[in-house]
Amino acid sequence: MNRFRTPLKNVRGLGAAKTGTEHFVLQRLTATALVALGIWFVLFVLSLLGADYVAATAAIAKPWNAVLLVGFLVAMFWHAQIGLQVILEDYIHNSLLALALQVSVKFIAVLGAIVSVFAVARIALGN
Repeated sequence: MNRFRTPLKNVRGLGAAKTGTEHFVLQRLTATALVALGIWFVLFVLSLLGADYVAATAAIAKPWNAVLLVGFLVAMFWHAQIGLQVILEDYIHNSLLALALQVSVKFIAVLGAIVSVFAVARIALGN
């Protein structure tokens, strides 16, 4: 198998990063979670059609709804981050730009998840 690698690649240590399978599995797990949670989320939002602010916050404050909403948000941001990471790895070949974009995507995903979970927690725990 090593006979297909050039000596330059051997010196630079370029080759399989050994994380492709992990990303593949995590992407599929978050996608599976998002299917179930997405169905719940659509039904939850449809049940809130025509509801006022007080009714909507009361619905989110119910423990199961809050837990499922946090699960949906975390899975969504995680799935998006993994997907964008794979896209950037495949299509951005400038290593400095790739690093900057990878860090930016991860930062935005983590920040979005934290802010979203904080918002749900504030609603669920009563401001």
